[in-house]
Amino acid sequence: MSEANISRIDAAFRNKPIFMPYYPLGYPDLETSLEVIEALAEKGADLVEVGLSFSDPLADGPVIQKATQVALEQGITVKKALAAVAELRKRGVTIPLVLMGYYNPLLAYGLEKIVCDAQSAGADGFIIPDLPGEEAGEFEQALRKVAVRMPLIRMIAPTTSPGRMEAIAREAPGFIYLVSVTGITGERREVAAGLADLIACVRAFTSTPVCVGFGIGTPEQAKAVGALADGVIVGSACVREVGESPAPVAAARAFAKRFKRALR
Repeated sequence: MSEANISRIDAAFRNKPIFMPYYPLGYPDLETSLEVIEALAEKGADLVEVGLSFSDPLADGPVIQKATQVALEQGITVKKALAAVAELRKRGVTIPLVLMGYYNPLLAYGLEKIVCDAQSAGADGFIIPDLPGEEAGEFEQALRKVAVRMPLIRMIAPTTSPGRMEAIAREAPGFIYLVSVTGITGERREVAAGLADLIACVRAFTSTPVCVGFGIGTPEQAKAVGALADGVIVGSACVREVGESPAPVAAARAFAKRFKRALR
């Protein structure tokens, strides 16, 4: 592909499976979150899902809800989050940074403005859990207006019908976010039963990388999922272990090293 930003995501998948932690900007404070994301990138993250906080995070479990609430109390905004992404680029973070957040704050910011400002800051795409494809036309129109195309990452769940799965997968840019379980984010005791079959169903419709999130909390679980998928997304476990540590940056380094080692 010729688009620079999509190529940066493509480059991350040259050595699969890739490690994809999620971490919200502003938790436990803005500077610490910047240092945490730097540390994750330095010690093994291949792509970071950068969390944009919202007051009603309907897809998130208690760990991420608490973290994003703290970030909001610390004064994080979309504008500050974009400035933080630009700062991460200035500090030498080169891996893809995909913005993950809910639609309402982006709509309030202005769709064309958020896309333009995100590209200028150095973001590589968007994940918007509460924006189904059928309602994404206006946002996708805004994405088409920027000079360097940024993907809106598609999400597929176990409850997605085969017909809808095919429609999503065939047109999915960047990578597919496959939700491994029904319900909200959070660690689970075991990898979801039937995950291999679910991944196979998605791959029947596309060559786009399939990455699995929701419910992955340990390096052992990551290894099991990584044997099936192109990428492993770890959210709640990362936020809990890193954000609740008295030394978050050191915890981020150790966390990334453990998960990256498991995926090798």
